[in-house]
Amino acid sequence: MIEILNGIVETVSYEGMNGVRVYHNDVNENYPIHWHNAMEIIMPIRNCYYIEIGGIKFTINEGDILLIPPGELHALYAPPAGERLIIMMDYALMCNLKGMDSALRNFHPYKLIEGNVETELAKKLTVILSDIEKEYFSRFPYREARIYSQLINCFVHIGRESQRNERQFGNVKSNKQHEYVEKFLRVCNFINEHCTEDVTVEQLADIAGFSRFHFARLFKQFTNVSYYEYLTQKRIEHAEKLLITPDISITEVAMQSGFNSLSTFNRVFKNMKHCTPSEYKGLNSITLYDQA
Repeated sequence: MIEILNGIVETVSYEGMNGVRVYHNDVNENYPIHWHNAMEIIMPIRNCYYIEIGGIKFTINEGDILLIPPGELHALYAPPAGERLIIMMDYALMCNLKGMDSALRNFHPYKLIEGNVETELAKKLTVILSDIEKEYFSRFPYREARIYSQLINCFVHIGRESQRNERQFGNVKSNKQHEYVEKFLRVCNFINEHCTEDVTVEQLADIAGFSRFHFARLFKQFTNVSYYEYLTQKRIEHAEKLLITPDISITEVAMQSGFNSLSTFNRVFKNMKHCTPSEYKGLNSITLYDQA
């Protein structure tokens, strides 16, 4: 199933459809520790599947649905016999939608929907994901639009269910929860749009209407990361897009992505992506050339 692997970096080849790849996997094959820029969805259809993420090993069973965000080191181990649906999708398809990026960040290091616990949600998602598989391998008109709409539908169900089941701001009264969510969605959207600029915590706190220290605490409750980690991640995502452009240097990428020095950019990029910007640029250049 892994077609392009360089060290521990997998480059997902989206054949036939922009930003989405679907596999009906029934092979007894293990996939070693690796990471990729795609969001991965795994749904066992027959028998279980064994997963390792961040050194944690666990089993997903029929009726369960697992979501692995981009950049997470993971390994997959198959039983002697079984089937599972695996969907790989470009993270940008979802995170560019208002509010979705901050919701998806709550999935780290993974999101497991257990069929015997979140029964109704798992049933809804099973129907949606099965429809995506059917559309993907069909020749139906508008199949791409249908698949994109079903992916959005999938994440909307997950996001709404998560908000119902857990208070994002634990020490805030119930009648204020929605108001706080709206405030921090506004902040996340601002960061997404201005990540390459000199964004300060004072600016962000002012947008949310809180003091600097109150804002920092609430932002981490909302996204599970600090505002600086969130900003840095958005800058790295911007840099990834620039790195696949042939005629731009690593230094230019660093400056255009909001980093003040090349050394800082190199260090942060390697920490997040497990390879240097030069290695990433070279890998993607090879991949693009091979696909041309």
